[in-house]
Amino acid sequence: MTQPSGDDERRIVVGVDGSASSKAALAWAVKQARLTGATAGVVMAWEFPGNYGFPVPGLPYIDLAGIAAKVVADAIAEVSSPDEPVKIMSMVAEGNPAQVLLDASEGAELLVVGSRGHGGFTEALLGSVSQHCVHHATCPVVVIRDSVTGS
Repeated sequence: MTQPSGDDERRIVVGVDGSASSKAALAWAVKQARLTGATAGVVMAWEFPGNYGFPVPGLPYIDLAGIAAKVVADAIAEVSSPDEPVKIMSMVAEGNPAQVLLDASEGAELLVVGSRGHGGFTEALLGSVSQHCVHHATCPVVVIRDSVTGS
């Protein structure tokens, strides 16, 4: 989702994983895109789970990319309406979530992430993906807690 050369389109990239904080981040990013005239780029990464030498039953038949695409589509539908004036693009990619977000946010004016997704210890802590993005992104990063809505 890197910015095409010669294109001056403003982009806000937001990471989504289906969690409450990622949906709050998406709602915030769409509102910010509306205020600034930017495009919202919704990104979700997926990886095959590690199996540590044991076969994972049914794994070759599970469409992880399809499941991720549905999570993104559902999150977009939940926070925006069909007549939303903001251009919303989505991207689903295989890979480490933090690295996928960093790559997608290259050239963006803002990266928005939830405070924690599905792997955090407590709501008071910053999640590992958001923490990695805060430290390594080439653009400003906004971290949204799930208690924040897009309004």
